[in-house]
Amino acid sequence: MASNVNPTVRRRRLGSELRKLREQKGMTAEEVAARLLVSQSKISRLENGRRSISQRDVRDLCGVYGVEDLRIVESLMQMAKESRQQGWWHAFGDVPYSIYIGLETDAASLRVYEPQIVPGLLQTKGYAEAVIAGSLPEAGREQVDKRVHVRLRRQDRILDESGPLRLWAVVDEAALRRVVGNHAVMREQLAHLLELGALPNVTVQLLPFAAGAHPGLNGQFTILEFADATDASVVYLEGVTSDLYLEKDTDVHTYSMMYEHLRAQALSAEQTRQFIAEVADGYTD
Repeated sequence: MASNVNPTVRRRRLGSELRKLREQKGMTAEEVAARLLVSQSKISRLENGRRSISQRDVRDLCGVYGVEDLRIVESLMQMAKESRQQGWWHAFGDVPYSIYIGLETDAASLRVYEPQIVPGLLQTKGYAEAVIAGSLPEAGREQVDKRVHVRLRRQDRILDESGPLRLWAVVDEAALRRVVGNHAVMREQLAHLLELGALPNVTVQLLPFAAGAHPGLNGQFTILEFADATDASVVYLEGVTSDLYLEKDTDVHTYSMMYEHLRAQALSAEQTRQFIAEVADGYTD
């Protein structure tokens, strides 16, 4: 359930406005950095929304760009103030993928491809605990619990009747065959997957081993789309120590075409339900 003020999205929108002002002025990021005696990387991070923007940053940049309309300056300053507020996820402490959570919280739809595990938004508590503990073998119980709580909180968007998230998930057969936790955990997880897949705003398609080579062999990716036309779509690639966010139109188009091919090669939603039910029957004690 998205809040009225999403700091991640505010930073992204503000960065976009600042980039437009720079381009209208005909200046490069290097020239702006030299004028303000800061690094070029700081200007780039401010513009792509990956860095918190202070009201002083906005004031200085507006000065460089010669913005004389005080209404524009005040509007940008207000966005900077809102961008420094904390989202709901900050209550759980330091979350390594907080940028993604901020984007997901404001997204209208997600297209997810997952080759190894059930997507996080469709996981049960038991499955999530086993996945997170297994992927972070040196993490303590407290750290695992924190990540599980955040993951479960993220799932609220799927069931939020006032503005549910449109989720389309293509899942590789490996995610169903890999025993995470134990057979009881897998039975519960697959039953949960069937239940969520029946929701009108959720579509699950299975990509069977029989499909052979396909565009998703390089790994997991998520395409986030937003209701506000000013917010461009984003491709999210999850990494071990860092994540990658692609926003160029060409990149988003490439991944969108890849996703369409994956959907075409995957089983239909009805065939997927039958397949999941058959695999679930095989998880007996």
